[in-house]
Amino acid sequence: MTVSREHSVPQGNRHQSKLLNRIDRNLSLRCLCKTLVSTAISLVAWGHLPSLASPISLPAPAITTARSSLSQRVDLVADPTPPEKQPAPDSIDLSPELLNTSPVLQKWLKGIPNVMDDINKDPSFRTRVKIGYSQYPSTGQSGGFHLAIDDLFLGQSGLSVSANYNATFNGNRSAYGADAQYYLLPLGGYINITPLVGFRHLQTDKYNRDGLNLGLKLMLIPSRGGGADIALSQSWVGLGSNTETGLTTLSISYALTNHLRLSTDIQQQNARENYDSRVGIGVEWMP
Repeated sequence: MTVSREHSVPQGNRHQSKLLNRIDRNLSLRCLCKTLVSTAISLVAWGHLPSLASPISLPAPAITTARSSLSQRVDLVADPTPPEKQPAPDSIDLSPELLNTSPVLQKWLKGIPNVMDDINKDPSFRTRVKIGYSQYPSTGQSGGFHLAIDDLFLGQSGLSVSANYNATFNGNRSAYGADAQYYLLPLGGYINITPLVGFRHLQTDKYNRDGLNLGLKLMLIPSRGGGADIALSQSWVGLGSNTETGLTTLSISYALTNHLRLSTDIQQQNARENYDSRVGIGVEWMP
């Protein structure tokens, strides 16, 4: 006689079997969840996450794309291509034309300059060679010309020399001379002052005289490097003598190009015999 298994198994063993079956199902569900989570993480890493609205599965296109992406990464690791050479962080991409026309950029590209040394030694105004037309209002509005060289520096010191000549076309009036200047303030500043020591010859239709020329000159430089400057000087020929003659000169210059400037100057010549004046306009060349 066959006895069914259900009746042959003891009551206690039956409860244990049900409990084990329930545990097995729970473990299977947990394993399935872990597998699905691992799959989702892998797809996120590759950039392919299935839609939440669709069943959680691995569609064939996603698997193909993931394999292709992984294959490309493997190829890059196996045969890396060197990246394009990038300019150094501190390099500057400038056109050759800009570099050739900018002394400041050329200086900075060679190295960081000593700014304080430049202020002390590098003049903010340059040597000027001047030529132009002069009008003499006090001499019957006679016309003439003037020539000059201003601030020819001797080395990197504040010492410079200047020379000038002016005359009417008819020869009734002329003046010439040379002076030495030593600038007392740093040459790279926007303002400077210097004593004048030199020789001056003066000729008019009323007197002729020459002698030691002593005075002061003030320089104002609104634009460094020759862009613009203003010079005001006061000197005396034969200071303290009976023939003492004062010279007051105002010059204003403005750059047209890097080497060429337009200049104007007004001069008052004060002697006991007469008061003479001159107005000039011309061009300056800066080497």
